[in-house]
Amino acid sequence: MKTLFEHYNSGERLYYQMLTPVCVEYGLTRMELSVLLFLYHNPQFDTAVEIVKHRRLTKSHVSMSVRSLEEKGLLTCAYHEQNRRTIHLSLTDKASEIVEKGCMAQKRFTEVLFGGFSQEERAMLGDMIARIDGNIENAMQ
Repeated sequence: MKTLFEHYNSGERLYYQMLTPVCVEYGLTRMELSVLLFLYHNPQFDTAVEIVKHRRLTKSHVSMSVRSLEEKGLLTCAYHEQNRRTIHLSLTDKASEIVEKGCMAQKRFTEVLFGGFSQEERAMLGDMIARIDGNIENAMQ
């Protein structure tokens, strides 16, 4: 029987396998696509620091990806009037097709992951995962 970690690793491999065609089509790294999708799904977290914190990615990888995405015209970086130290990120119109295809790949992944699950089972699993996440957060503090 697989351990929880083996299940997680298998799921992560499948997720990236399903996103790879989008990366190849648009010449992006997985990290770059992850940054675009994170910003799309979480517009309230629009800084590199927040991406690192919420996705638990390394600062250097996020920084390199943000720089590359800006050079490709897929992200803009701007300071807000209130805070001239923090750079806020936003997707450009050029990123919309990429994000749309990335979201479709994420949707397919979710459909595969939850194939054969009822809505009730999905909700129960969501509750259990939220409890596990809470346990992890509490242990890390």
